[in-house]
Amino acid sequence: MSVTLSVRTPEVVPPRTPSLAAIVYPQNKYPAAAFEALVASCRRNRLSLAGVVQHPVDAASERRCDVLLEDLSTGRRTSIYEDRGAGASGCRLDESALAEVAARIEGSLGDAPDVLVLNKFGKAECSGGGLLDLIAKAMECNVTVVIGVPQSNLFAWRVFADEFGTELSADSGEIERWVEGLR
Repeated sequence: MSVTLSVRTPEVVPPRTPSLAAIVYPQNKYPAAAFEALVASCRRNRLSLAGVVQHPVDAASERRCDVLLEDLSTGRRTSIYEDRGAGASGCRLDESALAEVAARIEGSLGDAPDVLVLNKFGKAECSGGGLLDLIAKAMECNVTVVIGVPQSNLFAWRVFADEFGTELSADSGEIERWVEGLR
């Protein structure tokens, strides 16, 4: 009697292509509620997080850029804007503080998070700096990246993200459905 054995070839699953998503919002209307929904949805879906969300320091319109970045891994908050006084105009971004935050976030990529949340694709990123190296590093590590993109920076975002980019509205339902698709 002869017995024929069949060998089942294991299915090869290609590595997941990292996702690069923008939460697009009107200029000067940072979608804090959308980022809160994103973080909550990721946690409900048991996705590990790294990165930052922003919190305003002062609600006054002339100080709308003054924000603290909250590290999603540690809860640490860091100011990334220079206080140059009430009469100061123009961008008050403290690039050294931003670089320090980026270095801490990059260090957290060693923990292999599922999702990296970044607050804004701003002027620094539009000009080739800011968090772009961090985004590239996360993608190399196969980490999904979500970043806020003001409407005025959308063209630069699209050039940067190319075919890897997905655009989301600030609608919490849309964000929830997108997060569920990550699993």
